[in-house]
Amino acid sequence: MLYRALFLISILLFYSCKSVEKPGTSSNTKANFTIAFGSCNKTDLPNILWDDVLKVKPDIWIWGGDNIYADTDDVKAIASMYGELKKEEGYQKLLSEIPVIGTWDDHDYGLNDGGVEWVIKKESQQAFLDFLDVPLNSQRRKRQGVYTVHDYVLAEGSVKIFILDTRYFRTSLTDDPSGQKRYLPNKPGEGTLLGDQQWGWLERELGDSRADFNILVSSIQFLSDQHGFETWGNFPDEVSRMKQLVGNSAANGIIILSGDRHISEFSSTSLNGLSYPLIDFTSSGLTHVYSNYSGEPNPYRRGEVISQKSFGILKLNLTKKMAFFEMIGDGGQVFAKLEQRY
Repeated sequence: MLYRALFLISILLFYSCKSVEKPGTSSNTKANFTIAFGSCNKTDLPNILWDDVLKVKPDIWIWGGDNIYADTDDVKAIASMYGELKKEEGYQKLLSEIPVIGTWDDHDYGLNDGGVEWVIKKESQQAFLDFLDVPLNSQRRKRQGVYTVHDYVLAEGSVKIFILDTRYFRTSLTDDPSGQKRYLPNKPGEGTLLGDQQWGWLERELGDSRADFNILVSSIQFLSDQHGFETWGNFPDEVSRMKQLVGNSAANGIIILSGDRHISEFSSTSLNGLSYPLIDFTSSGLTHVYSNYSGEPNPYRRGEVISQKSFGILKLNLTKKMAFFEMIGDGGQVFAKLEQRY
């Protein structure tokens, strides 16, 4: 009986997240596909991380949002700021070597904490697609919102990356009258984050996916929901809908990448229907961070919060169905890492 109990415990540990490792060097674990991503990038501040991103030699760079800080209803000013970013020597080098995709968040959308009400959202969308060099004849130019999907097929397997738009359709937030937090969760039945059109698209695409890994890119955190700022947790019905979608999906290796918070952290939770934990990997920020961070609740957190400039790395081994997560700072310093079998 004792042997059987120990065996069952070992199986449970095998399928759970391994412990978050302390700072050290980047893993040399073989990966078939490597994703680098980051968020919160001010063009009037130096980005000291582009050379470190290039040293990792990722297969793709993903913008996680707040790629510029425009905060204006002047679309020409937004376009000009994107132009400034594309002229940066480090970013030009990255563009010449690595494909770039991504989403936006409020500051490059143009309105702090903005949503469906934003008066220039159509024009802002076109400026964003210009920044990503999306062809003028692309269907994305005609569709509302910047959500899209990218497929990567390799000899060893495939990866599907879902770019979500948490701005274009997002309805009103609920202010906290006490002032203790910026926002409170909406009442049941109130509001939407993705909107019906985007939800229908996501449900179809994820439901049809046969990829070895399915990566959901959200500009705001999905799991951490108690800090009082923008989060999926402000829309409890949307959280429930996503958890149900993920838990009931036959799609493999679902992982969430997020940004926005000016801190980096790993969050994870178990879901009915999933044989592995759902991980939300937050990476933020690239040029500025919450340097006076002193703590905030997150019941899903694994390891420590990193409040230093960093970007995220997700290494996927398609053959072994393993994912390796790393937070990397200037000089290639690894602040934290974990791994998960899928």
